[in-house]
Amino acid sequence: MTRHDTSALGLSVDRASPVPLYFQLSQKLEEAIEQGRLPPGSLLGNEIELATRLGLSRPTVRQAIQLLVEKGLLLRRRGVGTQVVHSRIRRSLELSSLYEDLEAAGQRPATRVLRLEEVAAPPEVAAALNLAEGARVHHVERLRLTHGEPIARLCNYLPDDVIRPRRADLAATGLYRLLRDAGVVLHSAGQRIGARAATAAEGELLDEDDGAPLLTMERTAYDETGRAVEYGSHLYRASRHSFELRLLVRR
Repeated sequence: MTRHDTSALGLSVDRASPVPLYFQLSQKLEEAIEQGRLPPGSLLGNEIELATRLGLSRPTVRQAIQLLVEKGLLLRRRGVGTQVVHSRIRRSLELSSLYEDLEAAGQRPATRVLRLEEVAAPPEVAAALNLAEGARVHHVERLRLTHGEPIARLCNYLPDDVIRPRRADLAATGLYRLLRDAGVVLHSAGQRIGARAATAAEGELLDEDDGAPLLTMERTAYDETGRAVEYGSHLYRASRHSFELRLLVRR
């Protein structure tokens, strides 16, 4: 753990703004965490130093930090100080890969390939990909990490003639990028999001407790001709993810 010099972050607040000062400061700190300028494990300076440098009262700084503690981004540790835990991964509901979303958010995605094999399509996979039951498909299972911390287990099935994935490529980049590089034009997807409790094995893999909440996602992606080219069944740590969508009034 290293103490981070917050003076290098360029933190500032607008006193003429109607937005409360503590909230402005919390947003600036959250932005620094999400962009990786305050990496996980780093320690913030104490409240008095931060308050003095920004010309704020200590209660204002304390309130800003408490807001981030409640969001799970900071942790107060007795005898250690205030420590950055991790950034929360916010994803919009669009046809994109987790790897690319993490890159765009300034995170450092990494992949551990757990399984790569050619198998007979299980019934639910064959139905999703519009294949005959037992047709040959590539089964890919990966653990996605950021800053060395596991955040999702990704399980994908691909028709045998769409792409022949290689372990080294899967470890180096996202699956959708590999599909595009192979000439596949992704057009649309059907997706279902749910939640359930982690099993003991899933908790161990994702560094969560047995029974911890997990987000589930099932997705079938289609190319420009309407052919199903990928089916995925994924698990995400609920403590690290949120999905954002925009709702419009139907007229």
